[in-house]
Amino acid sequence: MKSQIITLLFISIVLVTGCKPSREKSVSRINVMEKSLFSPEVVSFNKEKSDSLVAFYMEFIKEYPQDSLSAGYVFKAANLAMNAGDGKKALLFFDQYINDYPDKPKAAMCMFFKAFVYENLMHDLDRARETYTIFIEKYPSNDFTKDAKLALQNLGKTPEMIVREFEARAKADSTRRADSLAKMKKSKKR
Repeated sequence: MKSQIITLLFISIVLVTGCKPSREKSVSRINVMEKSLFSPEVVSFNKEKSDSLVAFYMEFIKEYPQDSLSAGYVFKAANLAMNAGDGKKALLFFDQYINDYPDKPKAAMCMFFKAFVYENLMHDLDRARETYTIFIEKYPSNDFTKDAKLALQNLGKTPEMIVREFEARAKADSTRRADSLAKMKKSKKR
């Protein structure tokens, strides 16, 4: 009886480990899928392939959480979800990156994109405002800080409203310059 249990246990272990692809096979499968999705010949977004690639990323991350490739795969999965319009999934991946890899260079970008997703995909302007503000406070010298400040200024505005404000500022600037030139000409004549 004891030998039968050991034999069954051994067979179970072989089956379970035999069913899982090796790290190298997983990476290879991901590379092939990335090439088929992002090659120059691809002219349109393929949601089915994108979802499959995200599933491959998730499988790899779950199996090899400490692997050097995992952080990059979380970031790529977040971007695929964001570009596919799946805000909830994108937020989950961006949060995972921020929480699991806070010292990695792309953590700041994930925070910015998280705010972007709240604003543009989830249409949750309060959460977008909060996240942009946290981003600006946490990463004041980041390349995206200007973009975050601009996003905060324009949060909830339609493109038409932004254009009207821009035109009004341009007109006011033009008037100030004209007034300044006129004053300079007057002072030269005296």
